[in-house]
Amino acid sequence: MRTYIRKIVTVLTAVALLSSCDSIKNANNTQKGAVIGTAGGAVIGGVIGNNVGNKENSVLGAIIGGVVGGVAGGVIGKQMDKQAQKIEEEIPGAEVTRVGEGIDVVFDENSGVYFDTNKHNINAKSRATLNKLVGIFKEYPNTNLLVEGHTDSTGDDAYNMTLSKKRANAVTSYLILQGVDSGRFKTLWHGETMPKYDNSTAEGRSKNRRVELGIVANETMIREAEEQVKQ
Repeated sequence: MRTYIRKIVTVLTAVALLSSCDSIKNANNTQKGAVIGTAGGAVIGGVIGNNVGNKENSVLGAIIGGVVGGVAGGVIGKQMDKQAQKIEEEIPGAEVTRVGEGIDVVFDENSGVYFDTNKHNINAKSRATLNKLVGIFKEYPNTNLLVEGHTDSTGDDAYNMTLSKKRANAVTSYLILQGVDSGRFKTLWHGETMPKYDNSTAEGRSKNRRVELGIVANETMIREAEEQVKQ
């Protein structure tokens, strides 16, 4: 998935640049950055959004759907770089991907936040990892957080959907109980409907039993980025 996204970004950025040539011919550096960022963000957001899911029902879709673009988007991106690096340092087992202006974080049974078979309670190892996330989320308060629950394809569809709902809600509830503002969260669940790996293998099923987090700029971060650009 990460390689696929990078390829799309590379190709579409080039397309966006070519389509913007007339607009940026006589612009200064700041204006060029704004035109390129806006055009690139719009094209990339539309195409990736169509391929990874509607922004209302997937982490990657939400990240791409929330692109600000332009110079302000670049300011937001730099802040997200720092937060992503912090997550990688604090939780080395997590799969952390910087996408557009946001962050996609995936936890599976081998990377920090996982659940025992048919369970949805937060176990001791998961608590330790989530506690590290709490500290990071408090350090970077101007973000919205999307929590998604997923399962593998083993078992009944309806049961898996309910199980993923319970697991996603368990993660959200735990983070809120540790002091992360409840207004920052959106919680979703997909059961077995959005696999990232091959469910025909044991390793793939293990990776599909996951919790995925999306981190995007909230209105405060966007407003501050836009003010910084004006200065």
